Amino acid sequence: MRDHDQSFDQGLLHDLQVLNALADRRRVLCWIASASAAAALPLLGCSSSTVSDDSASSGSGGSDSGAGAAGANGGASSANGGSASSDCTTIPEETGGPYPGDGSNGPNALTESGIVRSDITSSFGTLSGTAEGVPLTVKLKIMNANSCEALPGYAVYIWHCDRDGNYSMYTAADQNYLRGVQETAADGTVTFNSIYPACYSGRWPHIHFEIYRSVAEATAAGSKLVTSQLAMPDQQNQEVFAVSGYEQSIANYAMVSLATDMVFSDGATSETPTVTGDITNGFVASLTVGFAV
Repeated sequence: MRDHDQSFDQGLLHDLQVLNALADRRRVLCWIASASAAAALPLLGCSSSTVSDDSASSGSGGSDSGAGAAGANGGASSANGGSASSDCTTIPEETGGPYPGDGSNGPNALTESGIVRSDITSSFGTLSGTAEGVPLTVKLKIMNANSCEALPGYAVYIWHCDRDGNYSMYTAADQNYLRGVQETAADGTVTFNSIYPACYSGRWPHIHFEIYRSVAEATAAGSKLVTSQLAMPDQQNQEVFAVSGYEQSIANYAMVSLATDMVFSDGATSETPTVTGDITNGFVASLTVGFAV
């Protein structure tokens, strides 16, 4: 006689019915668990797509792209009612270079009246002069890498070379243009109006920046929280360097690459802004900058 407690050897149709029943039962358990305790799902063997499509996709990708960090903070984003962003990859710490103008290596622009400004194309204070070049708007969004929340009330100081490859207050000693400080808005953003930087010998085209806890801390040349750089994208570099005034950048650019650059050779994915626009209307460079608070 057949033992009715055993389900084997009853044919393919029976086996399929059993499997379907088990699958239906697991789906029901998953729905119950997701309503009461999402943490229990892995114990039930629920697939990631049962929780949400976003959680399944956000965990993919390599560390360079920041996708892993976005997935790890996905819970924080939804828990804050959408006030947080999933794009909060920690920006690498980089050198401020030899021309920071923050008092750490000679001149100090931060303590000068007029440094807090959005348009940095012209010199300020007792100096005069305007940096010529292709217009560039720089938009940074400052985020807490731990919670993916925007950081309002912080201060960002940016500086970069002019179209001849010179830095104000140093190799262009009679100018202090292309330097400025802005306070982050409620959404963590700052905006600077500038020009597209040149490519000088030995370096990939870039923009320097520092982050401070407040404008008061920045203008007192206080403690920096972050020092890093933006790596300008190849496509726009080539477009700009074909414009009159940037001629010397062409030869310099032909001799450098991201792979050989002293700063970006270890990877520049999280430091490369998204750049839109054109030569006629100017470009806009946008990047989300995350750091641990």
